[in-house]
Parts: sequence; structure tokens; C-alpha cells
Amino acid sequence: MVPDTRDDTPLWLFADQLGPAVYGGEHAHREVLLIESTAALGKRRYHRQKLHLVLSALRHAAHDLGDRATLIQADSYTEALKNFNKPVLVHEPTSHAAEKFVHRLQKQGLVTEVLPTPTFALPRKDFQSWAGERTRFRMEDFYRDQRRRFDVLMEGKDPVGSRWNYDEDNRESPPKKQRTLDVPAPYQPREDDIDAQVRRDLDALDLHTIGNDGPRLFAVNPAEGRRALKRFIEHRLPAFGRYEDAMMSQDWAMSHSLLSVPLNLGVLHPLDAVEAAERAYRDGDAPLAAVEGFIRQILGWREYMWHLYWHFGSDYTAHNELEAHTRLPDWWADLDADAVTAACLHSALEGLRDRGWNHHIQRLMILGSHALQRGYRPDELTDWFATAYVDGFRWVMPTNVIGMSQHADAGLLATKPYTSGGAYINKMSDHCGDCAYDPKKRVGDDACPFTAGYWAFTHHNRDRLAKNMRTRRAVSSMDRLGDLEAVLEQESARDRF
Repeated sequence: MVPDTRDDTPLWLFADQLGPAVYGGEHAHREVLLIESTAALGKRRYHRQKLHLVLSALRHAAHDLGDRATLIQADSYTEALKNFNKPVLVHEPTSHAAEKFVHRLQKQGLVTEVLPTPTFALPRKDFQSWAGERTRFRMEDFYRDQRRRFDVLMEGKDPVGSRWNYDEDNRESPPKKQRTLDVPAPYQPREDDIDAQVRRDLDALDLHTIGNDGPRLFAVNPAEGRRALKRFIEHRLPAFGRYEDAMMSQDWAMSHSLLSVPLNLGVLHPLDAVEAAERAYRDGDAPLAAVEGFIRQILGWREYMWHLYWHFGSDYTAHNELEAHTRLPDWWADLDADAVTAACLHSALEGLRDRGWNHHIQRLMILGSHALQRGYRPDELTDWFATAYVDGFRWVMPTNVIGMSQHADAGLLATKPYTSGGAYINKMSDHCGDCAYDPKKRVGDDACPFTAGYWAFTHHNRDRLAKNMRTRRAVSSMDRLGDLEAVLEQESARDRF
């Protein structure tokens, strides 16, 4: 139903709906309601910097909207809505639990209408039509259709450069004899009085959080989002593609965009990011491989994860096809990087502890791979990723973790488990040179836990892997190992990483 734009029903914004795509346009005349819920802040053990970003975003929205906005601080959303004493409109929230909650509020008369989500490129109903009766999904199919639908990097009916995907050009190892990528620094916002008050309020609430407090690193309002995008496009996008999958211990951001937070807060629209990147290519300011790789992340993968979250349903996180039942260890759950010896794992946990953020390869091929090899429970891992990461809203992680990282959905999303031994980490990072573990060794005190763990994982899942065309070679290679029994005995007792 299209709302009657002549009415003056206020519009309630969740903390990830804080951009002009939500409150502008046909809704620009409406009063806006923003709610800080103490119960929501303390419901889970969030990263301290994530809570800061959410509160800062809400309060900056209230400041920027001026007289249009009413910000209510209450114990719960329901209490705030009752105190507001007016029914409200709301756009579809971004999680199954929130959607059910909004529908309950609608039955109570606190919400009048639930409108379609405007913060993604493709509407949910259009994805439902695309998905049809599919039982297996390929991101590449979706991505190509997105390019055609939105006419992005196209020449008529054909992709620019006659190729859809330049992933093979975006897999270079980090440059030798460099500690950093040597590109201009990413945009970093200046903290203001709002941030100072947020920090004081969080200290007073004394919530059970993880991670360190620190300076705000990410954009939280539309103006900052535009500046962050401009900085990336003009100064960092040209170097993005080549080293997209590389890891450097002294360069946490490398040439990544750092736009996931403003995108997931709704203050930056994905099509604005996509159009800016394409314009840089058309103007000759960035190479095609880098631009295509970035656009694939936004218009392809991010949109794909969003829509599959809804398509797979609320019980998707119960999938555990590989029967992984190990509880998350305390050092992992607490982000205790100092308890970890392996340089790659230490670096990833340290970055997450200090900033609430890692780039996608650290998430998938370090943290995710370790969790897969050690059989951590995928449901616990999904919750951990959603609360430990500053960009980890509830819709983001199920498909990324259950489907892509942990292969817990029996291949519904990905065709194989994503894990590796130390050789991959050695090739794609500068971690191994100073590490106490040797990526070439599988047995001994200095045996790499990823190398040995890879073979232990392969052995534990050999029957499934042998049936998969993409993984059967790993089983054959494992069967030729002369020290397999020693590897398995060592890894079954390993308690130090």
C-alpha cells in the first residue's frame, strides 16, 4: 500500500534506517521519531565501539533533522512508543525478530503501516520473483542480472570490457618489502560533542561489552557518508582491486572502502556508491578491475546476502550440516588476542578488539576458516559475528557465516567449504614470516594450526568432501600423507593456537 503523503503520521526510524532514502522524498514533510532503548543496548554482549556508533548515529540524525525529530530515551521501544502517544509509520525492519515485533505493534495500534525497505537497490518483492523455484543459488547469476537491471558497467546488452567478473585480477599477494600498502589514509570523521556525550553515557550504563573503546572510525550520518565515499573513490579505489584479498599486519584498512558501516546504518545508499565508482571508471580515474570488484561487493554480494537472509527464513541459523558442536572458547568470545600465538589469528582478533572491524578475507579465511576447522557451533558463531563487528547487523551474518564461511547449510549457498592450510595465508599475507608456527609443517611444536587443522578437518568430513567435485582432490591428497595419524592425534589434543 502506498501511504497517503497528505497525512501527517510520524515516521519511526530504526538505527539502521537513518538516511534520506528513508525520511526524504515523499516523507520529507513528516515528523520523525527516534528511539534509544536501554534494553536493546544491553540485550547482547556487543562491541563497545558498535554501541557508540549506533547511539552516535541516532543522535546525529536527531541533530541533523532538527525540529522534525523527536528522540526518546526509554527502557524499551514499546515504552517509548506509548510515551510518544501517536501511531507511527515504519519501514520494514532489517531482521526477522524486528519484523515480528513491528507486526505485534501494528496489532496494538502503535504502528499504522509497514512500508517497503528503501535502503537497498532491489526491492524484496523483485528478488522473490527472481528466486522463483530455485533450490540452488549462484551469486554470479544474481550479480549479472543486477548489472543489467540497473545498467551498471554495461555497453548495451554486454558488460564493459566483454567480461562480467575481474576477480582473477584482484588476487595479488601483498607487495614485498612493504609494511603497508602506501595508499592515502581512509576518511576518518572528527568526533564532536555528540560523541563525547555518547561516551559518557555508555560509561554510566556500564554494559557488559567486548572490545576496546576508541576513536570513532566510521561515518554515521549522510554528510560523513558522502565524504567517506568521496575519499575512497578519489584516493583509494584505484588501488583497491589488486590487493583486495591480501592481508598486511601493519595496514588494517589497506585500500578497502570502510563504507560498510554507513551503508548498514542506511546513511549511504548502495546505488550512490555504485554510481560514484562507475563514474570514476568512465572518467578514466580508476581501472576497470578495481571498479568492477568494488561494485560486485555492493551491488552483487551485499544485496545477495540481504535478500537470501529473507528468502531462507528465520530458521536458517539452525543449519549445522557438518555437525559442528564445539562451544566458542573464552579467548575467542572475549577477543583475547594476547592468548593467541599464530600471527594471522592474533592480528585478526587484535584488529577486531581494537576497531570492531576486519576486511572480508580476515573474516573468511582467518577467523571463519579457523572456526570451520575447529568445529565451532555455527549458530553461536553467527551471533558472535553479529555482535563483535561494528557493521554486523542481524541480517548481515546468517548467510555470510552459515552459508559461506561454515558451509553449514549443505551447500545451499556455496559450492564448497572455504578453508585452507598455512600455504594460502603465507601467499596472501605477511603474517607467516614472523610467526612462531611454520606454514609448511603439520606436526611438531611449530606446526601451523591452520595447516594441521586443514587436514584434520578434511579427515573429519572426508565422506562429504569426497562426494564434492570441488573438494575430492583434498581427500585424495590427505590419503597420501604419511603422517596423518600423527596430525590427527596432535590436533585432537591442541589447546594452543
